[in-house]
Amino acid sequence: VSSLFPLQMVALFQWLAFYQREYLSVGVLIGQFYNESGQPTEALLEAEALLAEGQQLKALSESEKVRFPSCNSEWSADRGARVWCSTKSGGVIRDWSGVPRKLFSPSSGGIRCVCVKDLPTAEEDPNLQKYDGCPADADSCSLAEL
Repeated sequence: VSSLFPLQMVALFQWLAFYQREYLSVGVLIGQFYNESGQPTEALLEAEALLAEGQQLKALSESEKVRFPSCNSEWSADRGARVWCSTKSGGVIRDWSGVPRKLFSPSSGGIRCVCVKDLPTAEEDPNLQKYDGCPADADSCSLAEL
């Protein structure tokens, strides 16, 4: 497990939680994670620290998805590509629709379309970029390419 990334460790521990719910524990296996006395080894403590880091990353990711929900998108041969925001886009139900922006993620280097609640935030955040040819306050943008 030492080669796993933090979010992979979260997935592994989700499986472990299922296993612990469904099966009766009969003890621990002496080896990499428990010593002869049944005490945790340094490897288990490191795995738990990696899990904690993964849980923090997951929580940050979830809060970002609420703050910046994904845009709706569509493509057709006739009209091309379009992105737009609604009160349900990104699977986040809210009382605002927002404006579509490209959000750059420094950690992954990726870009995704997100809905931004207010224009000042959209213009102040260096990781947010307006779509070319789309009015700043538009809730829908036709794109040359998606």
